[in-house]
Amino acid sequence: MTAPIHSIWLMPAPEDAALLAGFVADLSGRFGTPLFTPHLTVAGDTDRPVTTLATAIAEAAREVSAFSETVAAIETSEAFFRSFYARFAVTPPLAALKRRLDGQATEAFMPHVSLLYGPVEAGPKTQAAAQVSSTLIGRAIRFDRLCVVTSGQDVPIEQWRVVETAWLT
Repeated sequence: MTAPIHSIWLMPAPEDAALLAGFVADLSGRFGTPLFTPHLTVAGDTDRPVTTLATAIAEAAREVSAFSETVAAIETSEAFFRSFYARFAVTPPLAALKRRLDGQATEAFMPHVSLLYGPVEAGPKTQAAAQVSSTLIGRAIRFDRLCVVTSGQDVPIEQWRVVETAWLT
């Protein structure tokens, strides 16, 4: 039996989470794509034990206060999990969390919150991105907690579950 796969997510505060979830629901309904919880992945697809990950997020949460980041861009790509997303700059709090929780991948870090998963025709997706851009670009999104989540590229989206949470100080 293989070890369960988990990720570490940085989660938007409730008001911003509701806003982003509204975009995810709208885009999912419009394009027939999966629903998911909006999040910023700090470390993905790890088989480290949940207890180890829970300790890591608790320690990181004690070192980083809740913070806000401004949406720098709305971008699209052909990647399934980055089909349509809000992109953020690599700022000191984000870099610190990435270094602390996933030090192996700091060079390739592209902080983002996906708003749509899956293949979608380019034209309609570009139009939707322009519409979302007018609302989200320049908006500050507050992040207030880290979560260990049963999730990964090989875990069906409907089975993703938060198993541990640590609130940023």
